[in-house]
Amino acid sequence: MSTRRELLASGAAIAAAMLVGCSNGSNPEDLVAVTVAKSDIPVGGGVVRAESGVVITQPEAGTFLGFTSVCTHQQCDVREVREDGIYCACHGSLFSITDGSPTAGPASAPLGFVVLVDNGDSLTHTP
Repeated sequence: MSTRRELLASGAAIAAAMLVGCSNGSNPEDLVAVTVAKSDIPVGGGVVRAESGVVITQPEAGTFLGFTSVCTHQQCDVREVREDGIYCACHGSLFSITDGSPTAGPASAPLGFVVLVDNGDSLTHTP
């Protein structure tokens, strides 16, 4: 029979392991500037550039928006922009490509906005 202290210690170890598994491991110092060709961003979709901590979407032709790539639920990196929105595979959160608001899943806060610089044929984000 386990003691209460042993049970609490094992529970804490499991919780710590789960948090490490969900961590995106990105330090702000490790992020790099990114330049993305506008032609690479589909209308009604977007691209994830985790190396820069940004998601760039084009909800309608010629409108480009930038969001942070870190899910607001448990700070996993979102992995893709799907037909139904910006998707975090860690726990199933889904965010709007138009304003970053959560539309499904456990996340309750929106993705943060990031500033994009329009260079004509491309967009740049510097962390």
